[in-house]
Amino acid sequence: MIQKVSDPSSLAPLFAGWQETILWSCLQGVMGEVYAPAGEGPTAALATLGDFTFLAGQPQGELAAFVPPGRSPAFHLLVPQNEGWCRCIETLYGPRARRITRYATHKDSQAFDRRRLTQLAASLPPGYALRAIDETGYHQCRQAGWSRDLVSQFPTPEAYAALALGFGVFRGDRLLAGASTYARYREGIEIEVDTHPDHRRQGLATGAAAALILACLDCGLYPSWDAHNTISLSLAQKLGYRFSHPYPAYELSQ
Repeated sequence: MIQKVSDPSSLAPLFAGWQETILWSCLQGVMGEVYAPAGEGPTAALATLGDFTFLAGQPQGELAAFVPPGRSPAFHLLVPQNEGWCRCIETLYGPRARRITRYATHKDSQAFDRRRLTQLAASLPPGYALRAIDETGYHQCRQAGWSRDLVSQFPTPEAYAALALGFGVFRGDRLLAGASTYARYREGIEIEVDTHPDHRRQGLATGAAAALILACLDCGLYPSWDAHNTISLSLAQKLGYRFSHPYPAYELSQ
């Protein structure tokens, strides 16, 4: 039987050395949850937050197949700790699990050029404006599929205001792009960046992300960036992040 772990930090040794801030959110008990097989001294565990599940320890099919309560089975991202977990996922899910490569960046707050970021935040095309995501912006983000993940892990505007930071790019009152908090851990945030499909490649996401990074640095939070693809990695590098390493993940869909 798989059960929720009441003290997530107790299983931190199973995830040792894994430099993923979404995972840290779970282990610190700030957001997300940790699950493990019932019994003393589990040898495997999973940490889950939003679309992400991290699998650690001794590979177990029961754990890889586990769906936390309330989780939609429509889409999920499984992140294995090692090749043993990769084989476990592939055996369990077959063609439903599509292996992809994600790209980690170094977590170094000294790498950012504030002057450069300020220039990028101020370089939006004429007619566009940057605004912090407030209660009104929160509800705007939730109204469209392309923007929902900018606030999706925070169930209310109050929860967002308590834990998150974000900036939207607006033309008039219409939200067209944004950079926001996907997850919060004690020392920082994991960044989510999205742009309306009809307004991409205009520098909107770059401006919003630059503003968010500066806001994080100003209040002592680290703005972590983990890239889903090479396009995201290129944007991260433009903003000052340094590439660390690729790693495998599995997109799991119905």
